[in-house]
Amino acid sequence: MQIPVIAQTTALLIMSNVFMTIAWYGHLKSLSDKPWWIAAMISWAIALFEYLLQVPANRIGYTEYSLAQLKILQEALTLIVFVPFAVFFMGQPFKLDYVWAALCLVGAVYFIFRS
Repeated sequence: MQIPVIAQTTALLIMSNVFMTIAWYGHLKSLSDKPWWIAAMISWAIALFEYLLQVPANRIGYTEYSLAQLKILQEALTLIVFVPFAVFFMGQPFKLDYVWAALCLVGAVYFIFRS
């Protein structure tokens, strides 16, 4: 059974986004007492795993989807990963602005995939 390209791409991009979000923002909580260069080195190490997932995701996705479609999909998935990270890991309050941003991204996904 062949897994659809959109499912493969989406799954890999979600996993990539988890690593990306941790690399970009996790150090603000977990390494706040360390010098910036230590946080940068650890973040770069984490980001390696992001790229090991993101590059194949885009290569697989590009077999059926346009560059713009891949970018908008990536942005929508980024918000899906970022909001729970911000609320549960970073302890940020949930804001209604997250909902409005998500609705804007739903519109972006609709327009870029409608053709």
